[in-house]
Order: sequence, then structure tokens, then C-alpha cells
Amino acid sequence: MQTANAVAILSEVNHDVRIVRLNAQHVPPAIRPWMGYSIGHWEKGTLVVETTNFNPRDAFHVQLELSPNTRIVERFTRISATEIFYEFTVEDSTIYTQPWRGEMVFRASKDPIYEVACHEGNYSLAGVLAGARQDEAKAAAALKTASAK
Repeated sequence: MQTANAVAILSEVNHDVRIVRLNAQHVPPAIRPWMGYSIGHWEKGTLVVETTNFNPRDAFHVQLELSPNTRIVERFTRISATEIFYEFTVEDSTIYTQPWRGEMVFRASKDPIYEVACHEGNYSLAGVLAGARQDEAKAAAALKTASAK
């Protein structure tokens, strides 16, 4: 969603809405919100987003090592009616020897987007299913024994 002063980006993971303030200045370094502080501007048809002030305790959102000096620059460029070319560059001389980057194409989908939900059973799903299969086998064996009588 976009207004005159901001772009809101909703991520399906953890239902987090990221606010990119347009044509704004960064906040002081002592302010460290979850997901960092993002400012943006338009360069022709490309939204350029610079995020700093990451909270080092929130590496989960960006899934990389963070320091108070981490800076990420992203570029979102619509390349067709259904595609956005996404580029990012990570800079942090206290962690990395040089900036590094990545890119991909986001494609629109008409399929539903499902909620990402965590559950304490995520790691034991194989055990839960194995137990269910064992219960089913016991029930089938009991039914076979009862049928044989």
C-alpha cells in the first residue's frame, strides 16, 4: 500500500507490516525498532529503500547477522504488470569484508497466500505421524484378529 508519505509492505511471515517513510530522514542511532528504520525515495520507476538502525536482537526478520552498523539498500522496480525486480545490497564493515548483494523477481499470484504459523510440534511432526501410523496398524491388526474369530 502506498500513500504520499509512506509505503507499507506486508509480509506473510509473522504478519509484520514494514513502513517505508518516503523522502524522510533517519532517526537517531539510539532508536532501534524491530526490522530497522526504513526510508525511501523514487528514482524514476524504482523505489529505493535504505534501512538502518536495526535492532541486533531482531536478526530473525532479516535472517542474517546484524550489528549497529548494518545498512541494507533495496530497489523495487516494476518490470511488467505482474513482476517486480527486487535487488538488495547489505553493507556492514564490522561484520563483512565487503558489501554483498542479491536479486530476484517477485511474481504476482492469483493463488491464496496462506498464513505462516509456527507450532511447538514442528520439530516432532515425524514422530507424531509415526505414532499415528503405529496406532492405525494396531487398530488394523485388532480388526483382523476380530474378523478371524
